[in-house]
Amino acid sequence: MSSHPRAIIIDTDPGQDDAVAILLALASPEFEVLGICAVAGNVPLALTEKNARKICELARRTDIPVFAGAPRPLVRKLVTAEYVHGKTGLDGPVLPEPAMPLQEMDAVDFIVETLRARPAGTVSMATLGPLTNIALALVKAPDIASRIAEIVMMGGGFFEGGNTTPAAEFNIYVDPHAAKTVFDSGVRIVMLPLDVTHKALTTRARVEAIRALGTPVGIATAELLDFFERFDERKYGTDGGPLHDPNVIAYMLEPSLYAGRDCNVEIETGSELTLGLTVVDWWDVTERPKNARVVRDVDADGFFALLTDRLARL
Repeated sequence: MSSHPRAIIIDTDPGQDDAVAILLALASPEFEVLGICAVAGNVPLALTEKNARKICELARRTDIPVFAGAPRPLVRKLVTAEYVHGKTGLDGPVLPEPAMPLQEMDAVDFIVETLRARPAGTVSMATLGPLTNIALALVKAPDIASRIAEIVMMGGGFFEGGNTTPAAEFNIYVDPHAAKTVFDSGVRIVMLPLDVTHKALTTRARVEAIRALGTPVGIATAELLDFFERFDERKYGTDGGPLHDPNVIAYMLEPSLYAGRDCNVEIETGSELTLGLTVVDWWDVTERPKNARVVRDVDADGFFALLTDRLARL
């Protein structure tokens, strides 16, 4: 590990699995979290920005600035997922209303200003929701594309299909036009699709190990996962549901836990049937340039060991 923590901006629509990802980042000294940007997705923006602040307070990190960004996708109407996350987006534990303020600056302006102020190639983006804020920043300030070190994102699905439509994963389906803007931008992208997150299951034993930490963070995380996994256990018939978003942070901490390859990824925006499909050229059958590292495998035991070890620090 280098002596300098890695500067990151987290863009998120919390969401239980987003919450766990944020906690993992805040528990890891390898990161300097410059800010948390909320976007509409799992629930509307008024809830995602509030939930981001609740999580910072749970982690006792009220020093982290939280910004609100786009209230809706670039082109389409907002689609949300209360049926998965509950009406607050963070159903499960009882978390108090946040006392820390929301920043006055818009998240998109924060992203642009931060990337312009910091040396090129020193700030990475960890994206856990629809890519609306990132796309808006790239459209508003095309010069930032060459300044982003990388975007590590949870989204998409190819071999595993979709989870919102047969073809599309939620984060991409909510704002496929934003995803297309990001994938066409030339920024280095690492994509963690359902193909990998569906291999990281919150089994009973893994959740109990987190609950057994006995801390407010450990107990709240277990309660988040108890609520979150019920939907997917019913859907997939598994012991535990996939834990999507924390894989973004874990990949940034320990890429050796993961395996994938560089591919061309295109986003479908024109089809009624496959809107939001991430078309991954895994077998290199086109001449299209490789624009993303597509992660397909994870050492799930190693991932949960890392997550549990880090949460113990909060």
